[in-house]
Amino acid sequence: MSTDPSPSESEVEPSAEPPERGAVEEGAAEAPLPKRRVWVVFAVAALLWAIDLLTKNLAVANLEGKEPKPILGGLIYLQVTRNPGAAFSMATGMTWVLALVAIGVVVAIVWISRRLRSVGWAIGLGLVLAGALGNLTDRFFREPGPLRGHVVDFISAFVPNGQGFAIFNIADSAICVGGALIVLLSLLGKDYDGTSTRGKKKESE
Repeated sequence: MSTDPSPSESEVEPSAEPPERGAVEEGAAEAPLPKRRVWVVFAVAALLWAIDLLTKNLAVANLEGKEPKPILGGLIYLQVTRNPGAAFSMATGMTWVLALVAIGVVVAIVWISRRLRSVGWAIGLGLVLAGALGNLTDRFFREPGPLRGHVVDFISAFVPNGQGFAIFNIADSAICVGGALIVLLSLLGKDYDGTSTRGKKKESE
């Protein structure tokens, strides 16, 4: 019985070529993006907004018209003032303009929150959103009227009557802390979408 001759070297199909090294490295470098953090923004904002409204109402009910009350050994003095300006009594007399600016800030944060994947950015924007909403609530619902309402401030640091530092409230503090956190993350190269701006620069080079 005859057998088929073995195939010649020219008839043997070449084996599949290994994938290019660059393609493997590129695929390995593509890590999945972090989860969206929209809920963090609104959870932080809701919590701080509620605290701001509660503390303002308590301050008005218990401190308005009274002498400054020292707490923490005189580190903080509690006293109620009505502020027609911005945070820390700046831009006095521009209440309606500041109300419109606050509305713009709220809209901008809500719009960008859909693309947030960084927890740090979400916390920072949530704090800023809480502060904007807290003072905006005063401008709408407190005297002398909508878009002209005076913001309730009640915290005087170190000395009474704002002599050492402007009198402020929880909303002002939230705006400052949130803004500082966002600036810090930006300096560290952390972007709001969960990526690193430093990594993006290296890839572009």
